Amino acid sequence: MNTLTASATKALQERFNLIRQRTETICSPLEPEDTVVQPIVDVSPPKWHMAHTSWFFETLILAPNLPGYKVFHPQYAYLFNSYYNSLGSRVLRDQRSTITRPPLRSIVEYRAYVNEHINRLLQVLPEEKVEQLRPLLELGLQHEQQHQELLITDIKYILGTNPMLPVYKPLPDTQKQSIATAARFLEVPGGKYKIGYQGDGFCFDNELGVHEVLIEDFEVMNRLVTNGEYLEFMQDGGYGDFRHWLDEGFALVNQNKLEAPLYWVRQHDEWHRFTMSGLQKVDLNAPVCHLSFYEADAFANWSGKRLLTEFEWEAASQVYPPQGGNFVESELLEPAAAEPAEEGLQQMYGDLWEWTYSAYHPYPGFTKAPGPVGEYNGKFMINQMVLRGGSCATPESHIRTSYRNFFHPDKRWQYNGIRLASKK
Repeated sequence: MNTLTASATKALQERFNLIRQRTETICSPLEPEDTVVQPIVDVSPPKWHMAHTSWFFETLILAPNLPGYKVFHPQYAYLFNSYYNSLGSRVLRDQRSTITRPPLRSIVEYRAYVNEHINRLLQVLPEEKVEQLRPLLELGLQHEQQHQELLITDIKYILGTNPMLPVYKPLPDTQKQSIATAARFLEVPGGKYKIGYQGDGFCFDNELGVHEVLIEDFEVMNRLVTNGEYLEFMQDGGYGDFRHWLDEGFALVNQNKLEAPLYWVRQHDEWHRFTMSGLQKVDLNAPVCHLSFYEADAFANWSGKRLLTEFEWEAASQVYPPQGGNFVESELLEPAAAEPAEEGLQQMYGDLWEWTYSAYHPYPGFTKAPGPVGEYNGKFMINQMVLRGGSCATPESHIRTSYRNFFHPDKRWQYNGIRLASKK
């Protein structure tokens, strides 16, 4: 192995170990009892996340490529497969909380076992084989980062539905008082824009198929919609006025008696919201979050504006390139208020995933890869809406301008928010 290749392999090994350790760090504040809870079908138990990400490396990388590798436990493939039909049967998603055994300590041992063998694999494989495996290893790391974000949002829902409303992490001592930032609309010129991933690094297959789209002139809000602005919508009877809502959304509101974003609680005539630091008064200057697509669209209609399409979002990010952002590394684990002194578009990266008015469809020329990797994105391209930009639970190295997240329009438990657009 030449020096250059050895250095690249060592960097890959270090990146693997850092990302894997991050999962343990996320779970470290939890009690063992927290790790088996599944309050709704969308939320997976933290113990399951820890095991599933290890199963991914074991099944797709170790078993086919490390001679003599012995799987940690023969039943784990059934317990911790998620949705890969090509890899066999599995425990159904809504039954993951039934996996009280194996105990958490066994899952910790499983993670250590997989880590040890991936490190051994990278040490013994010839350089050409490491290079062949690099795309699949990178997919495994990106997959783990996706689950780290899901872990945070799932932990929040688990703690938020606990009657004690326990604190995951105390507020940082450096927490400062937020300041209001005026809403302004910035021009994005119309024309042809190239959409899709155009770099040389990693991307998911749903970002491929670079193509041109024709966009008309439009204006985009300089920051995310705030709690204070959304509260005005609520106080104006927004949840009860069918004129603002898509029919399915209004039916959802009535069926579930919705009157506020997820985690909002009214106490002593004041609105509070559950955060990762426990129940806190609603910060009117911070971005409103944990909204369904239906709520985001209804607010946009009420305000006389609209949501961006995913192509407009990507065009805006080309005109106003995102600078930094509030990612998981900030350890806030909640969206932060925009800064009044900053110019241009704020909060395009981090803070909150932004609902777009674009259905999750394949780009031109999209093809599914053979085998289990082909099940990663393509089979979900129906009945879902695209979100852009990442959130305060997203690892910074995981986001890019072309990244396409997607959820069903009724989902609220993710860090989802609103950015408005209007015709120029």
